Amino acid sequence: MNFNQLIARHLLQIKAIIVNPNEPFTWASGLQSPIYCDNRRTLSYPHVRNDLVEAMVEKTGEFPKADIIAGVATAGIPHGALLAHHLGLPFIYVRSKAKEHGRRNQIEGEIAPGKRVLLVEDLISTGKSSKAAVKAIEAAEMQVTGLLAIFTYQLAASNIAFREENYPVKAITNLETLLEVAEQEGLIDRADFSTLDEWRLDPLKWSEKSKKLNPISN
Repeated sequence: MNFNQLIARHLLQIKAIIVNPNEPFTWASGLQSPIYCDNRRTLSYPHVRNDLVEAMVEKTGEFPKADIIAGVATAGIPHGALLAHHLGLPFIYVRSKAKEHGRRNQIEGEIAPGKRVLLVEDLISTGKSSKAAVKAIEAAEMQVTGLLAIFTYQLAASNIAFREENYPVKAITNLETLLEVAEQEGLIDRADFSTLDEWRLDPLKWSEKSKKLNPISN
């Protein structure tokens, strides 16, 4: 099955991903973007959730064998846990930073030095949060076998971020496929592709330009 297109279509249909070049969204970072992604919405749709788990299971075959599945907090936790359950593997999750109370853990779950870990993200933008999670796992003396995401924006920044890493980085679907499906569904026009590509190549520059044109955004 071509999960690349199927999952892209699901994400658009349930509005886990919304594409709107003319009315950009504002990310938590303050950047404006023509795309908004919240893959946690997949959890509310059993048929989408089931297809997504099946797609993730199939994709794990492209990675070296792992002993543990790890989710990146917070959005990578549920999907990582679902994958671990299906594979019958232990699950842990990685915070962006260690807690400031209790046991002050950054990694929650059983840490097993020497074990191989497949990291699960909901999406890849710049790659910074993913790389931080990798460092935390490696600091715990575990080996990262790869990074699996539901969706990647295919930003130039993430390509640079992962260029010299020694673990594979893969996604179930990506921006290129999503835009093809969005055009087929009549959600965007071919004319929008140049705007979206301009954003993908330099989100900061695109955002600055957009803020001048759209001082009030979603």
